[in-house]
Amino acid sequence: MFKPAGFNLECRACPRLASFLDDVRTQYPGYHARPVAPFGDADPRLLIVGLAPGMHGANATGRPFTGDYAGTLLYNTLYQFGFSNRPTSQSLTDGLELKGCRITNAVKCLPPQNKPVGSEVQTCNAYLKHELAQLRPGTVVLALGGVAHGAVLRALGLKVGAYKFGHGRRYALENARWLIDSYHCSRYNTQTRRLTEDMFKGVFEQIRKLLAT
Repeated sequence: MFKPAGFNLECRACPRLASFLDDVRTQYPGYHARPVAPFGDADPRLLIVGLAPGMHGANATGRPFTGDYAGTLLYNTLYQFGFSNRPTSQSLTDGLELKGCRITNAVKCLPPQNKPVGSEVQTCNAYLKHELAQLRPGTVVLALGGVAHGAVLRALGLKVGAYKFGHGRRYALENARWLIDSYHCSRYNTQTRRLTEDMFKGVFEQIRKLLAT
């Protein structure tokens, strides 16, 4: 598993999140219930940025988007587009490998009600800033949702107002890199059809074209 320099599995920089995870470990002693490290290729062509670990998904398994509904569409799509050797992600021992892709989150710890507050996003932004700084020219960054979109811009020192979030939008960044937006592949978005499988594939079609140039 890729771990950026300075990543701290025992980070307690956000008091609300640290206290909440203490309670979660008591309630679910078998859960990971700690900061969740990025997963995938150490030198990716595609970096996917989500919001935060889910209670019974990444927070339980220790791998982003693993074990929860949001990972179903994501990992299946990664497999279809050649970024993964398996169409599903179930546990740390399932043999899944990502190829040319890494998945991370704007906030590395599970937040109450899946909603981090602004100060928590800002505190955790140092990890994302480090990850982005290591990306080679030509890399595509895929932001899943508005919070991830904003976190990427802050980590790059860009003004959020100049890069408005919108599904399928793309923005040229320095060093020939790209930022592409998508609605988050959450249960709510997919079940309400705010995000369909075809819409998500359309985003990955854009990514494939950019990586081919």
